[in-house]
Amino acid sequence: MEQRRYEVIFFDLDGTLLPMDMDEFLGKYFKLLNEYAVSIGLDAQRFSQALAGGVRAMAVDTTDRLNEEVFWTTFHELYGEDDPGIDARISEFYGTVFPHIGDGFTPNPAAARAISTLQAKGYRLFLTTMPMFPRLAVEWRCQWADVDPAAFERITTYDNSFACKPDLRYFRQNLELAGCAPEKVLMVGNNTLEDLASMELGFDAYLVTDWLLDPVGFPIETVKHGNLADFADFVEQLPPALETEA
Repeated sequence: MEQRRYEVIFFDLDGTLLPMDMDEFLGKYFKLLNEYAVSIGLDAQRFSQALAGGVRAMAVDTTDRLNEEVFWTTFHELYGEDDPGIDARISEFYGTVFPHIGDGFTPNPAAARAISTLQAKGYRLFLTTMPMFPRLAVEWRCQWADVDPAAFERITTYDNSFACKPDLRYFRQNLELAGCAPEKVLMVGNNTLEDLASMELGFDAYLVTDWLLDPVGFPIETVKHGNLADFADFVEQLPPALETEA
């Protein structure tokens, strides 16, 4: 099979560039965020319910509202207190407590090797991580992966994205912003549902298998795949990037 030529590489973050067990990460994240909420005077039970409801709302929303608006609208409806200061107080968590979730993480050097190789070859890079977090939370996770956030032309966050993976509207939004044909995009991820949904639009894909999530029983042998070191080797063999057409 002839190797495609690419203009833009889309990257998932958690479990792809960042070696992470998602259940462990999310468990620690929600535990610390709930504890933080209590420490700033919020009701534990109501906060937990409102947080979960806001996350669910982002996952299923079908409007063109930004995920940030969807989350906070739902959160305030469920928390039941008209306090505009809650948003800012909760957001401080990402600059104080959240960074310590990554204490003890060991980055995979193949992540930085792959990114630097692609940059040197002129590829445009998008960090298409699940857009349910503010940017600071994504930047911290990049640091845990030893990857410079500045390497990415676009980082998807809850305040610049509508829809979530695997909704094809998420991929269409990013494709439109990339300004290129879908067959000139390579999606790199570890989740056969959330990341490989992009193939329905004509993207090519590389499945990173170190922390593979396969909720749909995908026939992995039908797509490019390998561990992150394999992927770094793969990009070293790629030709220079195609130029994006004006």
